[in-house]
Amino acid sequence: MPGFTKAISAILGAMRGEDEHEFNMTQTVLTDPVLTQKVLRLANSGMYSAFGQRVNTVSKAVLVLGTEAIGHLALGLKLIEELSKSLPDSAVAHIEMEKAVLAGMVAQQVAAGCAPNVAEEAVVCSILHTLGRMMVSFYMPERWQQLRQHGAGHEDAAAQAVLGLSLERIGLAAARHWGLPPNLLSGMRRLEAGERSDTFDHGDWLAAVSTMSAQCADALWGDEPGSADVISALAAKFSAMLAIAPDTIVAAIAKAKLAAAADLSIAPLAKPAERRAQAAASTRMRAEGNRILASGVADMRDVSVSASPGQMTSMALETLYQGLSFTHAMAFMRNRRDREYTCKMGFGDGVQAMMPEMRFNDSYEANVFHAALNSDRVIFIENARDPKFAAKLPSWWKNTLSGARSFVILPLCANGQAVGFLYGDWDESFPAIQLSPAEFALMNDLRGLVMKSVERRRQGEIAALGRVN
Repeated sequence: MPGFTKAISAILGAMRGEDEHEFNMTQTVLTDPVLTQKVLRLANSGMYSAFGQRVNTVSKAVLVLGTEAIGHLALGLKLIEELSKSLPDSAVAHIEMEKAVLAGMVAQQVAAGCAPNVAEEAVVCSILHTLGRMMVSFYMPERWQQLRQHGAGHEDAAAQAVLGLSLERIGLAAARHWGLPPNLLSGMRRLEAGERSDTFDHGDWLAAVSTMSAQCADALWGDEPGSADVISALAAKFSAMLAIAPDTIVAAIAKAKLAAAADLSIAPLAKPAERRAQAAASTRMRAEGNRILASGVADMRDVSVSASPGQMTSMALETLYQGLSFTHAMAFMRNRRDREYTCKMGFGDGVQAMMPEMRFNDSYEANVFHAALNSDRVIFIENARDPKFAAKLPSWWKNTLSGARSFVILPLCANGQAVGFLYGDWDESFPAIQLSPAEFALMNDLRGLVMKSVERRRQGEIAALGRVN
């Protein structure tokens, strides 16, 4: 695997603290978009929240996490990347690869609760624990088929008879050939569950957690009815060796299962067919929605000369509600005399009942709505439930619309002064969304047409006042 050999040399060099190690690690990470995303996600995770600020660059992530932590993460991900692209697509091989990724997820959750400083190390050991299985299934598919037939689903037990050596020895031999550090080699070992001996050390703990994680991955991957019982039994077996209560292990594995269901691609646990159907339906819905938005813009242009601002606002709001499949859509207008914004119209379940509570003072407050009105830019909030974002949400929104997961604010401004805004949100029933540039452009067209009607009425009022004078 020449690609992996080159990458691993750079990563190991960085972990050994060679010259310009931060630059080397950063460059290595940035060569892989998936690895970049994983590193930034880790740097911004709860494990490192004490640093108190968002990490947006890999260079900063190296400083926050340390070269060794990123090195461990990079080793595991680079291995999976190289294995997955080294051979033509093979369903059997990719099953083994995805099980390895799932084992890493289990190890991360188990270690994060009791030994966060070695969580990434535990992840890599758990991914590498089945390296022999991955390599034989990738590079010797005929022999792998013999193992499956001979072992009746227990390939590790059949390896000695079919191959002349165990799958564990094959994995360890490859890892030594690549020059992996001793702590990872020690953690790759298979260790039977039992009591901790007097000589039990850090390497043994890694071996225990990686053995358990690999066995958990086997049980979880197929999402079969009896998997919960298997997980409970494994937690009980390894509890004493890991010095973690069985209930804590089971809870950590449950978190890993949730993450795997969202991140894996072919495991039955991830329900790939159902996910593909949902993605296809969502794509069709977005395409139809954009046609509705474009049609609404055209209709508003046709009547822009004769329609009142109220009529234009109503058309824009209905178009947004239908085109973007909002859960709720509302129009707020500013009352200068009362110095407040109030909801004047809306669509969606429960909107009419909520309208009396949807009002707030027009004096500036440090929240997302006043920020949108001051900037005169469409603002899209992808995750309104992020605890870090809570301070930017006003109390009136929390009291009425807190069921929303994502929302959009379209400010309506004339001559630098806000006259109101359009609002739309999605709850959990709608798939996670990222708005496209085309959708932002159509939203800007809609609000632009509303503001032209407001400006046209203002000019008419000025002209009428001049004639009276």
